[in-house]
Amino acid sequence: MAAPTSEEPIDFHHPYTPYPVQLEFMRTVYDVLERGNGQVGILESPTGTGKSLSLICSAITWLRNHKRNGFDAGLDETRRQMVGEPEWMVETALRRKREELVGKWEEREERLERLRRKEKELEERGRERKRVRVEEGQMGGRKEVDEEEEFLVVVGGGEDERDEEGLSRETREMMVKVGLGGWKKEEEERDGDEGDGEGIKWQIYYTSRTHSQLTQFISELRRPKFPPSLPVEILEKDGKEETKETVKEITLSSRQKLCINPTVARLGSVSAINDRCTELQQSKSKEKCAFMPNTENLKQAHQFRDTTLATVPDIEDMYRIGKQLQVCPYYASRTAIPGAEIITLPYPLLLQKNAREALGIELEGSVVIIDEAHNIMDAVANVYAADIRLSELRRGRQMLGVYVKRFGKKLKGENRVMVAQIGKVVESLKDWLETQLQVKGDQGIADPNSLLKSRGADQINLYTLMKYIQDSKLAYKIESYVAHAEDSQDSSPKSSTPVLHTLVSFLAALTNLSTEGRIFYEKLPGDNPDIKLSYLLLSPTHAFSSIASSARAVILAGGTMSPFEDYKAHLFPELPGGKLTTLSCGHVIPETNLFVHTLASYKPGGLDTFEFSFGKRSDKTMIKNLGLMLLNICSVAPDGVVVFFPSYGYLDEVVGVWQQGEGEGGGKSIWERLEAKKPLFRDVSSLTGGVASSTDDILGQYSTAVDAPDRPHRGAVLFSVIGGRLSEGINFSDALCRLVLIVGLPYPNLHSPEWKARIEYLESTCVARGGSKEEAKVEAREFYENAAMRAVNQSIGRAVRHRGDWSGIVLVDRRYGMDRVRGKLPGWIRNGMKGEGMDNRGVAGLMGGLGAFFRGKA
Repeated sequence: MAAPTSEEPIDFHHPYTPYPVQLEFMRTVYDVLERGNGQVGILESPTGTGKSLSLICSAITWLRNHKRNGFDAGLDETRRQMVGEPEWMVETALRRKREELVGKWEEREERLERLRRKEKELEERGRERKRVRVEEGQMGGRKEVDEEEEFLVVVGGGEDERDEEGLSRETREMMVKVGLGGWKKEEEERDGDEGDGEGIKWQIYYTSRTHSQLTQFISELRRPKFPPSLPVEILEKDGKEETKETVKEITLSSRQKLCINPTVARLGSVSAINDRCTELQQSKSKEKCAFMPNTENLKQAHQFRDTTLATVPDIEDMYRIGKQLQVCPYYASRTAIPGAEIITLPYPLLLQKNAREALGIELEGSVVIIDEAHNIMDAVANVYAADIRLSELRRGRQMLGVYVKRFGKKLKGENRVMVAQIGKVVESLKDWLETQLQVKGDQGIADPNSLLKSRGADQINLYTLMKYIQDSKLAYKIESYVAHAEDSQDSSPKSSTPVLHTLVSFLAALTNLSTEGRIFYEKLPGDNPDIKLSYLLLSPTHAFSSIASSARAVILAGGTMSPFEDYKAHLFPELPGGKLTTLSCGHVIPETNLFVHTLASYKPGGLDTFEFSFGKRSDKTMIKNLGLMLLNICSVAPDGVVVFFPSYGYLDEVVGVWQQGEGEGGGKSIWERLEAKKPLFRDVSSLTGGVASSTDDILGQYSTAVDAPDRPHRGAVLFSVIGGRLSEGINFSDALCRLVLIVGLPYPNLHSPEWKARIEYLESTCVARGGSKEEAKVEAREFYENAAMRAVNQSIGRAVRHRGDWSGIVLVDRRYGMDRVRGKLPGWIRNGMKGEGMDNRGVAGLMGGLGAFFRGKA
């Protein structure tokens, strides 16, 4: 089967009749994957256009076609190798080759089908999954002396070699025996049709930001039905009519999400769970995890592998299957990776190279699809970010003291030296922060060389110290012992913050400093003065390069990817133009379902301009005009109105002005007049006491007001913040948002140390590449503006969530009339703008167009 040309139609096996924009999107994805060789696609498809299903149908269709082509290529190679041999001998060899591959395929599919039927029977019978109970004495029941001795550090001598996960040599050898350390050979022999014959497997790695997004993707993955990965004509010859092959998918996650050992899972924090888990695998450990795959539960480990490959599981299914079979899903899931066609995983597991290596993920020849990719650059930075507070260092020093008091005399050799070195590092960081706390200025850039100047900490080899902490699990041991000691003395609840694990993360950043990273300090407001150090990655280029250079193709997809320039410049700077494909899809809604308007001034002709820049946004007249404009909108807008502001601070300032009474007569304030039109709801920053009102609480109250049966107020108004809690991942469909209002542009604070460092880095790297200073300033400005516009576009994307939805979008600021800014809006928004000079018609012009739009929807 030859690969289709760009003109040939492709059956993507979409479960519904796809819209033209979906066909365009799927074809673009398919072409990028087919060309391969490091191709990159940056694709934008608005929410409500079926992006997830389009990604699934195009990627799986390509994969199955590619496998069938590989099968045909294998037969052709066999034929070439037998040139000159009698025809009957060639045909016999080809028949045997076909029978061998078909036999393997049939055996695998029959095995998986039996498991699918079994799972379905269990679901139909409604059997409750029994909770895993560890037998008495298996994981506990030790004497008091043992409960304390387990916290003693005993690393030393170098006889216990561990890998990057802290597993001992004996454990690794055992894992190889049961197919968890050297599974690839066994699996590739069993599933020999899954690669290119040169050890490179064809797989799809799909990643998104949260597990809920992955779960939603997996539910979509269960919808379409695809033809098998073997040529249909071969199966038909064998009497296999209408043969189907379920997509083989596996979900990867952290121990925190998958651990079924109750004594480990209850530790809570990721670091504590990781340390305790790997400690249980060490050869010197007096106890072992009952769920770790081993020679005794090999049958359950293989059953876990086959059950997951048979059933398209999400993260909850993985946990349930592991618990049911009493085998660890975190480790057992690795045996399913080679046989999977699509592997779903959260950002951190893909973006961190050491996480990929620990899980046995190899991207060579595979396809990487990053969904919700509008925040991928921030996600890369967050993966490598670390911070620590002065209060945490003080607590860490106290915990070290408690530990040394109990075990100091028992610590031997290297252990005693290393614990003392950790104390010096903590003291030095603490000294620096205490000094900085007394200095004027709330924030700035810290010189990493000055952080360890005191207490002789600058003479310590941090690499050796970090390796010791990781090997010995010292942070876990100290925190566990202190918690144990404090619990025995005081029953009051203690902080669950993993203080020493936080220190370890920050030290890891200190030992991996690069030209792309900086360390900042910031004083924290509150009753008890505090200050923190933060490590920030200024550019994702180097961190992302291992993905870009390994994968066959990379797809960045999102609902609001515009503007595209930054992804190319900072994720794929060396990519030739011929290897980059970009696409901004239109929306599936009719043109009549969208109204877009930019508003530059309150009055026509540019009088009383709206410009919410930092220097002008506190003008009270402008703020009052904004309120009067919103009053007009609330008179005509049905249902819900969502208003986004540049920051929580500015939202507070605007509300404060609106709540002031009008004139000496004490007339009603703008806020009171707005309340008379619609109930008002307001998001509050979690940093200023907003935790009490969760996102769900605010949305619940707002939704109730919008959906009120009598609806005396004709909906409600929700005030939120661009980049805030309600600006991403929230579905304001239908009546929840008949109008979204964007106030100003959320430009970051250029005077903050972080953005100063970013701009300096961007300018210096541009000059280093041979650019002029002027070009460097232009590039930095573009990055700065793009950061603001990505946040704006994400907020706009909360509205218009499906084909039948409709909404108005009003952008309030004269700068939205600039071509440079408009060019950074998504294509479907730009296409919705009608009429020249509409932004200068004032509120009267806005109300004329908006009123007509809503009347048309009545």
